[in-house]
Amino acid sequence: MAVINRIAGFAEDMTAWRRHLHQNPELGLECHDTAAFVAARLREFGITQIETGLAKTGVVAVIEGQGAGPAIGLRADMDGLPIEETSGVAHRSTRPGAMHACGHDGHTTMLLGAARYLAETRNFNGRVVLIFQPCEEANPGGARLMIEDGLMEKYDISQVYALHTMPGEMEGAFSTCAGPFMAAVDTFHIDIKGHGGHGAFPHETRDPVVAAAGMVQAIQTIVSRNHYALEDLVVSVTQIHTGSAENIVPETAYVNGTIRSFDENVRQMVHRRLDEVIAGQAASYGVAADLRIEEGYPATVNHPDETEFAAKVAREISGADQVRTDRSREMGAEDFAFMLNARPGAYLLLGQGEGPALHHPAFDFNDAVAPVGASYFARLVETAQPVTTKD
Repeated sequence: MAVINRIAGFAEDMTAWRRHLHQNPELGLECHDTAAFVAARLREFGITQIETGLAKTGVVAVIEGQGAGPAIGLRADMDGLPIEETSGVAHRSTRPGAMHACGHDGHTTMLLGAARYLAETRNFNGRVVLIFQPCEEANPGGARLMIEDGLMEKYDISQVYALHTMPGEMEGAFSTCAGPFMAAVDTFHIDIKGHGGHGAFPHETRDPVVAAAGMVQAIQTIVSRNHYALEDLVVSVTQIHTGSAENIVPETAYVNGTIRSFDENVRQMVHRRLDEVIAGQAASYGVAADLRIEEGYPATVNHPDETEFAAKVAREISGADQVRTDRSREMGAEDFAFMLNARPGAYLLLGQGEGPALHHPAFDFNDAVAPVGASYFARLVETAQPVTTKD
């Protein structure tokens, strides 16, 4: 594995940064302490062009290379998840109900490691724009907000890249695919209003529980009967809330779920059929139903040329046999999609070895792969924007 020697040399510092971040997770847009920690490290590296406050707590820093050239963007997400940690590690979260269960502490550390090296060596032309983003785990998505704050135009970013750790896959191995890689995600909410009463006299009620059950059953037909089977689609009902006692027919019920798709036409078909199905079921059960669809992240679509370029760099770090570009696309979602919609680029996964899955309360980032990811980010810049020498 061709980790950059200088980056390997400060691996202990990276471990310390990462474990500090792991102990102090923050959620959503409220990454104030994390942003302050990131900005302090960047200043220590001698980076002076630092902007804070994009998407409330986002941090953007620029490192100038040796000569004129374009700007390449490198992004890391900073936020944690509302999960009580059970890992038992010494550096476990000190904040009740919050933890880094998706490796964002590692992503931030890898980009900080690349920043330190690039600020020291500046063996590239143009500029590198370091993007530390809050709120990847929740709507409206920090990537979207940073773009709305003018990120791409202000820094004239020409291409953009990101990494995500992946437990259960070989340590230091990279994987990705060109084209659609991660799904678009939408959330649906159904508020059902019936007429409550005594459970012994259901004929005097309009039961929202039975209506909710009918709606859940009918929603399943969208995938099985309205959708072409060879196009990826998931529609899952994940919550039903209603009732208070065994002898009361409640007045209301709430149904909630998620939609995962890749094709925009499929996405809009699901929205239309949900509206039709819920209206029809409500009429048949004599209840009122309000459907709200909350549009989330679009599909994460890797650009072919940039994906091949990123894979080439990854092969130089980990070896040809440790880089896959034929990975199956994922039904999970990622707000880096907004950045890939704005600029060409690629999103890769970095294996971190065996261990608990992402979003598991016992998850912990593997510090051994931080120098691998930092080396990948650094080599992306040096390869994309090499210093030219005159004869």
